[in-house]
Amino acid sequence: MTAVPTTAPHPKDLRDFYENPAVPVASGTPRSLRQARMLARALGPAAGRPRTVLDIGCGDGTAAATAAPLLPGHRIVGVDWSQDALRRARTRVPYAVRGELTGGGLPFASGSADAVLFSEVIEHLVDPDAALDEIRRVLRPGGHLMLSTPNLAAWYNRALLLAGVQPVFSEVSLRGIHGRPGSEVVGHLRLYTPRALREFVAASGFTVVRLEGAPFHGVPRPLRPLDRLACARPQLASILLLHAQRT
Repeated sequence: MTAVPTTAPHPKDLRDFYENPAVPVASGTPRSLRQARMLARALGPAAGRPRTVLDIGCGDGTAAATAAPLLPGHRIVGVDWSQDALRRARTRVPYAVRGELTGGGLPFASGSADAVLFSEVIEHLVDPDAALDEIRRVLRPGGHLMLSTPNLAAWYNRALLLAGVQPVFSEVSLRGIHGRPGSEVVGHLRLYTPRALREFVAASGFTVVRLEGAPFHGVPRPLRPLDRLACARPQLASILLLHAQRT
């Protein structure tokens, strides 16, 4: 979801890091499209009853704007706590509001949402348990959660670990890159394998419906065909796309 050049000013804390206007807040288009198609299949046509879809951690609204053409008749609302991100999101989506993922911080009634897009957010959170509790609160029973996050067990990370190299997506500092490939500090606090993600979401009161893979736009160009092939096996894919329903 978020990346910042190593030349950016040193942040005082996490909020300062994510509120920095120099931090890009868009998600990769291939991932956004795959996730939007999963959601479109789950919701089906509006058929006279538009559904409410919350894009929580919407960033600049790219994911919501990508999903909108595949969800005709449904209402998409972007949600973020960053005022800078919301300013950008409002240029792409009709509705974008401020909200947080702890202590009832989402400005929606319990059971009022039909679906939640949660794209490249959970890996940035100090308290992912509270976040899924709050998402579960706003979803109606049977409502859909579409969560995406980097895969700690991606095919290249397995090789990097064997070589004693820090895995891609993992971070040891908000100020620079140490011990891993890449040129951007992304602010990841937590990473998941497919098994860990399934177990965590299930323990949070959801039923896991499906897990798919998606490519990562940061893979070097010569390796991208391999990365696309790996999507056929979510255990090896760069990005995990999980569809779950509130129990």
